[in-house]
Amino acid sequence: MKSKLLFYLLAAVPAVFMPLAATGQVAPDRPASQGSAPTFKYEGFAGFSYSSLNQVNQSRYGLMGTKFGITRDWGRHFGLTALGTYYRVPSSSSSPGNPGDPSVYSALAGPEFHANIYENFDAFVHALLGVEHTGGEGMTPTISFAGGGGGGIVYNLTQHVALRASGDRIGASFSLINNTPALGNSPHRTWNAEGEFGVIYRF
Repeated sequence: MKSKLLFYLLAAVPAVFMPLAATGQVAPDRPASQGSAPTFKYEGFAGFSYSSLNQVNQSRYGLMGTKFGITRDWGRHFGLTALGTYYRVPSSSSSPGNPGDPSVYSALAGPEFHANIYENFDAFVHALLGVEHTGGEGMTPTISFAGGGGGGIVYNLTQHVALRASGDRIGASFSLINNTPALGNSPHRTWNAEGEFGVIYRF
């Protein structure tokens, strides 16, 4: 009788401790990440910008002005951006300068890809299509199809505010100044380098 009782007690010990052992092998739930930055849907940009003026023959200086835009983001790496520019002030007042009184403005849009590269620094690239206008020079046409691409570096000051330094290479087709109808006002493709520095606000 005592041997049977001892047998039952010994058999019950593993039965009690096996569920506890199995429970200890289950990995505990991981806490939700507390340090991940929020994702914003929109970011606006405005800043000082410079453009060369290669479509104006005999031009000696580029133009200074502003660049502004807005980007609609889907997630952390992809967005659609729209940019507008206006250039009027010559980069130098020396004489002789640019012929006439040239001004340039453009409206461009396209996809943008961005990613974090190191701590507070992000990088981005984009491709752009749209239109460009050159005034004060009697261009034909006054508005041309334009496109190009570029990219830059962003330094994040806060979750909402950042500084951006970037550049683009934009091409367009205008006729040369004093081109004649006999020549068909044939367009002449030129590329302008643009560089800007400004502020981003995310919302």
